[in-house]
Amino acid sequence: MYASVLRLTSMIVVLALPMAAHAATVAIDVRGFDGKPLPGAVVTIETPKAPAVTVRGPYMIEQRDIAFQPHVLIVPVGATVGFPNRDRVRHHVYSFSKTKKFDLKLYGQEDARTVLFDRPGVVPLGCNIHDSMSGFVFVSATPFAALTDQAGHVSITGVPAGTGTVRVWHPSIRAPGSTASQPIDVAATGFATTFVLHR
Repeated sequence: MYASVLRLTSMIVVLALPMAAHAATVAIDVRGFDGKPLPGAVVTIETPKAPAVTVRGPYMIEQRDIAFQPHVLIVPVGATVGFPNRDRVRHHVYSFSKTKKFDLKLYGQEDARTVLFDRPGVVPLGCNIHDSMSGFVFVSATPFAALTDQAGHVSITGVPAGTGTVRVWHPSIRAPGSTASQPIDVAATGFATTFVLHR
């Protein structure tokens, strides 16, 4: 079995824009095993100086065109997520995750169900009627969490200066929890790097 490791491939850089004292912007580019940008990866920054997560919402994953949309949803611990059905067919949404096990029995178009996610972790989603449907709810205990765009890039603002840990989650990562991590030291002027996943 291959082990995934995360390699830091660039140095701290000074960001040009002024920022509030002791708060920085962290810019990260994630590259997959093939060296290409990795979209749809969850990047989190853990630091002892992080404030508590805030539940704002609303949070929602639609069932549309026989798919979960969005495919990956990041929510804070304590968030309630709605699962409205926008299809003309019925769905039966479930998860066997240790983080949150639930079972939303068969329901039809424009019906909705909700689930409270009260523990941090990754919750894979499925549909008992449509095996091709898959999705994920990423429940974060840190307010510094974001999804990489199509260019594999993410920018997270307001990060306290100091030491911390960056974690990258993606279902393709062959490591415990599909997660790779790297310690970082964020300067008051900011931090930017490229993370490359290796087998």
